[in-house]
Formats: sequence, structure tokens, C-alpha cells
Amino acid sequence: MSALQPIWHRDWSPGELADLTRDTLVSHLGIEFVEIFPDALCARMAVRAETAQRLGFLHGGASVALAETTGSLASQMCIDREQYASVGLEINANHVRPVPKGQSVQATARPVHLGRQSHIWEIRIETAEGKLACIARLTTAIQPRAGLAARGRTGHSTTQDL
Repeated sequence: MSALQPIWHRDWSPGELADLTRDTLVSHLGIEFVEIFPDALCARMAVRAETAQRLGFLHGGASVALAETTGSLASQMCIDREQYASVGLEINANHVRPVPKGQSVQATARPVHLGRQSHIWEIRIETAEGKLACIARLTTAIQPRAGLAARGRTGHSTTQDL
């Protein structure tokens, strides 16, 4: 029986990921990177005033921001960031259950496909009790950094800057 081989281009720490996202929407929403598995990235976010909708439950947009953050960063972790950028192409999400203020959720991003030109990630957002709150699928394009600079492209999400 063989151990699971890491999918990451290099070793990462949650602290490095926090440094990469400091002073961005990620830190504003209070998203914390909590664990890096050989094949998955986990992040946590509290449901608080800044991430809740008017009825006091987790805002669907905050769920999508958590999913895109986790999946996008995981995509970046799989490539040589000096040569390539991971640019968000599409995300969709299904919101399964409400999560009230005062609780927190954890997102786990796992790859469905890791190709040379695209990645597809499934991101499960669960309550502290392990109940599914949201499931999302993120597709990223893997672009040479030189090509992005030459075209003046900024990408469709903040992914390339991570």
C-alpha cells in the first residue's frame, strides 16, 4: 500500500498562505487556512456580521468567496508560480443549508482534474458538525505568466496575484 503523493508543486504552510492573502478580501472576511493535506486545502470562516446576510445566516456570496479562495489558492499551490498563473474561469455553487451567525464553516478543496491548461476543483463547505452547507465547483485556466504580461491580461479573479 503506497502513501498518497502530494499534489502541490512545493511544500506550503498555512502561515505562508495567510501572508499571500494579507490585506485582501480573504483577510477582510476572516478566512483562515487551517490544514494542508497531500490532496486538499482546508480553510475556515466564521459566520459574523461581515459574512452574514440580513436574516443572520451565512451569505451565499461569502460562501462563494470562501470556495473560490480555497480552490484558487489550491490551484496556485499545484503549479510553478514563477512561470504560471492560475486564472479563475468559472465557479458555481449550491447552497444546501443555512448556517447562523456565531458558527463557523470549513471549506475543503480537492481536485477533480489537474491538467496542464486547466484545473477543476470541488469545494465542500461544511458546518462544525460536518453537515454540508454549500458545494461548489471551480474551474481555473493555467496561463504562462509571460503570456499574461504580454497581453496585459489581469484575469477574471484575484487568483493570478496569489
